[in-house]
Amino acid sequence: MHVIKTRLATGLLVCGALATGLATAATASSAAPPDATTATAAAAPVVKLHLTPPSAELAKCMPKAKVEIKVKLTTDDVGFDDFDISASGLPPKTAFTVFLLQQADFPFGAAEYIGDITTDNKGRAHNEFKLIVQEAFSSNVLNGQRVRTDLNQVGMWFAEPAGDDFCLGAGKGAVTPFDGDDEAGVQAFNSLHTTPLPAP
Repeated sequence: MHVIKTRLATGLLVCGALATGLATAATASSAAPPDATTATAAAAPVVKLHLTPPSAELAKCMPKAKVEIKVKLTTDDVGFDDFDISASGLPPKTAFTVFLLQQADFPFGAAEYIGDITTDNKGRAHNEFKLIVQEAFSSNVLNGQRVRTDLNQVGMWFAEPAGDDFCLGAGKGAVTPFDGDDEAGVQAFNSLHTTPLPAP
């Protein structure tokens, strides 16, 4: 009986030591600094842009519109940048396409389609895109020579031709090619009046 009690006590002591060790390891783990990727993302430089309507007519139709973009420049560290877009005061339940552009307003030049946002019933929208932004460019070969065009501006279009009808009137807005199906409305917002994205 004495042997059994001794073994039981020893077993309890070992279990207690193991539990203490696990608790200490868990505490140390939770207190450990974030990994390199998280630390790099947290320290990455951020660029902010404010988009505005390209015409007085659209601005009058959307007097409370606010479109803000925040780009966290992390391509060198994680292989892509973080493009965060938030909007409010837009027409409700309306889809918009988002592009990186050579030139913010007409004739726009080279363009890259990067994503969509769609407003809720209160005219608010948000999305986050993972892509290369700071080093975005278009490349062409003209007369045997490579031509690189940096894409440092941002534009948004009504994704459907009828999307701008609330302001311009039914069928009065131009049908543009700024959507995947090659049919969009007019440009709704651009970065013409804000600091452009930094060149690489």
